[in-house]
Amino acid sequence: MSIIIKSDNEVDLMAKAGRIVAEVLQLLKAEVRPGISTRELDIIAGQEANRRGGIPSFKGYRGYPANICVSINEQIVHGIPDKRVLMSGDVVSVDFGVIYEGFQGDAAITVGVGKLATEASELIKVTEGSLTAGIKAAKSGARLGDISYAIQEYVESRGLTVIREYTGHGIGRDMHEDPQIPNFGIPGQGTVLRKGMTFALEPMVCTGDWHTRVGADNWTVSTADGGLAAHFEHTIAVTDGTARILTAL
Repeated sequence: MSIIIKSDNEVDLMAKAGRIVAEVLQLLKAEVRPGISTRELDIIAGQEANRRGGIPSFKGYRGYPANICVSINEQIVHGIPDKRVLMSGDVVSVDFGVIYEGFQGDAAITVGVGKLATEASELIKVTEGSLTAGIKAAKSGARLGDISYAIQEYVESRGLTVIREYTGHGIGRDMHEDPQIPNFGIPGQGTVLRKGMTFALEPMVCTGDWHTRVGADNWTVSTADGGLAAHFEHTIAVTDGTARILTAL
């Protein structure tokens, strides 16, 4: 495994891509409501990214047909936008990436539609908290396993489950670079973190069993048992101190 170390200038360019991602996701979050279709959200994302000088990175990637991934309720990741209309009570995960001047930004949020069940609200809260825990563990001199363990421990101590079949990843000029970063692991193991390493951390969490299934479209990943799922993601850079979040406003 060869992890690419980015210069300060390259990290700054990634932050510009990340800023576009963050702004578009903020706009999409405001648009999530009963009655809007996932295809409408996809159109907004493409238009807003282009208006800011960014290129949506998902569309065409390995044949993926849309600008964003929209995954609802038991769907975990890679849901394809279509005519489906959001309903009150839905748990909606939106994943979005942008290329700017050759560098990538990638992030995801999960949003509740209208009035949520307590279980759904807690799932969203814990998943977002686990991302924060993983980012806090991403310090120069720590190890990759420390990030994975921080996410897992946060989730499991709150009675939920991390998805084990999909992971975070390195990111830079390419959307997916080394290393893979599981959302479970053993502290003190794995590659030592160094300044200039850039990762997309993305805990995916569910209310039931962690096993998954892929839908008939060969993209949409859902929980095998039909349990609810949520997904949060940030692109970060390791520094000499606290990790820099590149997809924050």
